[in-house]
Amino acid sequence: MSDNNFSIDTLRLDCAKEVEKITETLRRIVLKQFRKRGVVVALSGGIDSSVVGALCVYAFGKERVLGLLMPEKDSSQKTHELGRLITDHLEISTICEDITPILDAVGCYRRRDEAIKSVVPEYGPDYKCKIVLPSVLDDDRYRIFSVVVQSPEGEQIKVRLTPSAYLGIVAATNFKQRVRKMLEYYHADRLNYAVTGTPNRQEYDQGFFVKLGDGAADIKPIAHLYKTQVYQLADFLGVPGEIRKQPPTTDTYSMQQSQEEFYFSLPYDKMDLCLYGKNNQVPLTDVAVAAELTVEQTERVYNDIEAKRNATRYLHTPPMLVDKVNEISF
Repeated sequence: MSDNNFSIDTLRLDCAKEVEKITETLRRIVLKQFRKRGVVVALSGGIDSSVVGALCVYAFGKERVLGLLMPEKDSSQKTHELGRLITDHLEISTICEDITPILDAVGCYRRRDEAIKSVVPEYGPDYKCKIVLPSVLDDDRYRIFSVVVQSPEGEQIKVRLTPSAYLGIVAATNFKQRVRKMLEYYHADRLNYAVTGTPNRQEYDQGFFVKLGDGAADIKPIAHLYKTQVYQLADFLGVPGEIRKQPPTTDTYSMQQSQEEFYFSLPYDKMDLCLYGKNNQVPLTDVAVAAELTVEQTERVYNDIEAKRNATRYLHTPPMLVDKVNEISF
């Protein structure tokens, strides 16, 4: 049956009730089950980590929340400014760890640059880069990542990546998320704190995280929330407007890059509607109308959602055992 009332308002939260549910769960799991004293939150200045930080302050008080800022040489200055903005707003203890020396030591930048040079031989240390996907809305063709490089003179070129070049770039840049998580757990161990994860439902469902990097955490407070719902909580919790108005970015590559062009291939609000519609069996035509897409485009998004779920299922799997071992239950 058609639901002609389906729209972005379908995802409207009772924010007060949601905050109470999340914070009560945080207290129960972190304090009672894990027997930890507080939490570590890695803050990027983005909407998701800012909301997680605000929820943790609400749950534990600012004295039991440690904020970590972990810039590196490819991070934008804006990211650092917004990270400082939210830590100052929350009034939490904050440590800034520049991870550039660690990344240099493990060859993150060198390995990435070697992979890029395999398809763009002139690429050099003064160049900037990012990788991008074609839009999922345009056609049904198999979509292949390209690298965009910018010369010191500002000239940009875009080259389709070979499988080995793509995997090499991703493998190298994944050092960034894994080094950050290593530092999160260092500070959590010394303080007897738990580590929070900051993915929203889009990112968690679609595998937009690095295994044992930003995918690792003791608790993920907003993984059940659609991105538009995270923005609702940000408004309710008083996250600074400068953070709320920023478009979602990856801040992984030296060129400015949106999550849309890097992974999701359509704006987050349209993605939310499609993901919710698919999850809740909303008629395809109603989803298309709400998202201002054609039925054919919506079908492409559905197919892409399922393809990403299949491709990233491995990221969600815990270590596999050969035989059953007694496990602790909570």
